[in-house]
This record gives sequence, C-alpha cells and structure tokens, in this order.
Amino acid sequence: MEKNVLKGALLVGLGASSYGALATVVKLAYAKGFTTAQVSTAQFSIGLAVMLFLQLLFKSSAKPQEVTQKNSILKLMIGGTSLGLTSIFYYFSVKYIPVSVGIVLLMQSVWMGILLEAVLDKKFPSTRKIVATVIVLVGTALATNILSSAHDLNWEGIAWGFAAGLSYTISLYSSNSIATNLHFIKRSMWLLVGGLIIILLIFGATSSYENFNFGIYWPWGVFLALFGTILPPLLFTSGMPHTGIGLGTIIASVELPISVMFAYMLLNEPVNLTQWAGIILIIAAIVLMNIKSLQGSKQ
Repeated sequence: MEKNVLKGALLVGLGASSYGALATVVKLAYAKGFTTAQVSTAQFSIGLAVMLFLQLLFKSSAKPQEVTQKNSILKLMIGGTSLGLTSIFYYFSVKYIPVSVGIVLLMQSVWMGILLEAVLDKKFPSTRKIVATVIVLVGTALATNILSSAHDLNWEGIAWGFAAGLSYTISLYSSNSIATNLHFIKRSMWLLVGGLIIILLIFGATSSYENFNFGIYWPWGVFLALFGTILPPLLFTSGMPHTGIGLGTIIASVELPISVMFAYMLLNEPVNLTQWAGIILIIAAIVLMNIKSLQGSKQ
C-alpha cells in the first residue's frame, strides 16, 4: 500500500512540475517574438490532437455502461472555456510581471475555490478554511513584494493574474465535477475542445491571427501542449487514486516553487527571501486546508 502511495505521490508531483514549467516556456517563446494568440492556439490545438488520438486508441477499452450524453458534452465544452481563458489571462499576465508573481496570483484559486464552494453549497466556510484564506492573502502580499515595491508592479499584469486565478478556479471545478462518469481522456478531450473554441473566438475577433507564425508549433507548441494539456491530466488521474485528494492536493502545490525555480534558473528572475516566505505561507495554507482529509484517509 505504501509503495502505491509513493508511486501516486511521484505521479502527482510530476504532473504539478509539468504545470510549473509552463510560464517559463511561454516567456522564452515571447523572447523569440511569438504572441499570446500563437502560444495559446498552438498549445490547445496540439493538446487536442493528441487527446483525440488517445481517445481513438483506447476507445475499445471504454466501460460498457459509459454513455456519452449530448448535454454532458455541452457542459464539458462550456466548462472547458475556462481552461482557454486561464491560459489567455495567465500568459498575458507574465508578459508584464515576473513568473514568480504570476504563479502566486494564479494560486489565488485556493481562497477563490473556498468562496466558490461556499456559494454553491450555500454554506459558510469552516474556521480552518477562513484561516487558510487569510494565510494565502498574507503570503500573496509577501510573495508579490506588494508592500515594499507597489510602485514597481505592473498593475495590468496583476489584473490579468487575478483574472487567471478566477478562471483557474472555475477550471478546477469543471475538471472535477462535470461528467465524472466518462473516461478521463474523453473528458479532457471535450474540455480542450471548449478551450480551443474560446481561444479561436477571442483572438479571431481581435484580428490576432494576421501573419500567424506557424513556427510556434515546433518546439514551443509541443512543449506547452506536453506540459500543459497532455501530461498533467494523465499523471494526476493516475496518481490521485493512490494518494487521495488530501495528500494529492498538498503534493500538487509543488507547482508553486517549481514554477519560481524554473523562472530563476532559465529566465534569471530574482527571488528574495520575503517572496520565498510568502510562497511557503501559501503552501502552508494548502496543507492546512487538506490536512483533515489527509488524516481521514489514514484512518
């Protein structure tokens, strides 16, 4: 059993690390002259093509009782638009602010998720979750250096980052609650369809596809699709059953320091001790939120 938990933890950790590499790859693509429209479109179109291939490959192994209803597909596609919006908002944000700040803003999904849960369940959050929210907000203030260098921050980038956190919250809800009876590859495929549609609509309406540079597809598009839309769902779905939601969520928070370290090593983005303290606080809040379910899984 312990070996299975260790295996699951490794898979979840690898999935989170894949997500952590995304923003740095996007920044490197920007440095080569590619745009947000090109980056997002390449990521989702390649990811969708691979998921479609996997769906056809494993179609024969689908459960006999699994029935795909039209309304389930529609819900997945609508939910998938939040995936596309998350990429657009997040990639816009790191155009103006460091990756270390952008990932912290994306992780505001921690307290936004608590708020969304309270609204949907019509139930006031527990004391533990309220404390976790306060810790996240304090950690965010430290990790973004907002207290000591507010005048140096690009507020357009901050706004895009918060928008990414909001849409990411909706993405997490969509990924974990819509049409859960379907195979995860099929669910991922339809979520990506919705994400790609919203990306095409937004950038198509703003004439962002004029003089589209297809050079984005290799190698940047492949890397982004691999780390952002292919590996994470496969690794998370394989690992979470072994770790449980509590431990899995805690391990998945490694995305935060991994993202910062990638930016530090490949982009030479400076990260001071105050920012690291804020990052540790945010991870501590995630642990606090999930410690109860972790203890429950051990009983």
